[in-house]
Amino acid sequence: MLIHPQFDPVAISLGPLSVRWYGLMYLAAFALFVLLGRRHARRRPELGWDAAQIDDLLFYGVLGVIIGGRLGEVLFYQPGYYFSHPLEILAIWKGGMSFHGGFLGVLAAMALYGRKTGRGFWQVTDFIAPLVPTGLAAGRIGNFINGELWGRPADPGLPWAMVFPHVDSLPRHPSQIYQALGEGLLLFVLLWLYAASPRPVRAVSAVFLIGYGVLRFAAEFFRNPDPGIFSGLGFSLTTAQWLCVPMVVVGVMLLASSGRAQHAR
Repeated sequence: MLIHPQFDPVAISLGPLSVRWYGLMYLAAFALFVLLGRRHARRRPELGWDAAQIDDLLFYGVLGVIIGGRLGEVLFYQPGYYFSHPLEILAIWKGGMSFHGGFLGVLAAMALYGRKTGRGFWQVTDFIAPLVPTGLAAGRIGNFINGELWGRPADPGLPWAMVFPHVDSLPRHPSQIYQALGEGLLLFVLLWLYAASPRPVRAVSAVFLIGYGVLRFAAEFFRNPDPGIFSGLGFSLTTAQWLCVPMVVVGVMLLASSGRAQHAR
């Protein structure tokens, strides 16, 4: 049975200044976005993106991820705590970022970017969709290093079952790694290959919605459920699973409608 290494969450200490692993994972995610974005622009020059525009996309995306991710954590998962401790909302260095909140924040940021530059909303989201999953993988690795968002109890005979000593002595699924491999690596490969060829408008965005929604929904069966505003709705689904349902539904609708689009990009 494996034991979680209990990493020090601080990667580098320089006197009063501390650099945390979680923050470094965010930096890695942003760097991968830029590198992959430039590679994607070179392989699909007809899409009309350049390095400066990708840098602008990153700026808007970072704002969307941080603001939306934090507000999603506050509103979807722990509203009671944060409304009682409002100053804690600003303490993002302690962790606590909701993917679904960050996702909505990025959508809003991309809408603003498209309005500013004259690009269509779906043109923007179709371009960034293949660039997102590696950042999700980096975030899950950060969760694993921090020893947070651990999995549900597992069969002790499972070769990779892991004890998180700061939680209890039970063998658990290392669900952070499952998510890094699923909605991170696997989703990236699928989207990167799918977006390599011209597709109808909205199709790449739709595949992202369906792929993430399905993979995250499945991962929740192995992850210790987080309390949230939708966790008591029934069917033994977690808040994250309920939030994934509309993603998949909208994704299927977009994919079906994209097949009727006149132009592929």
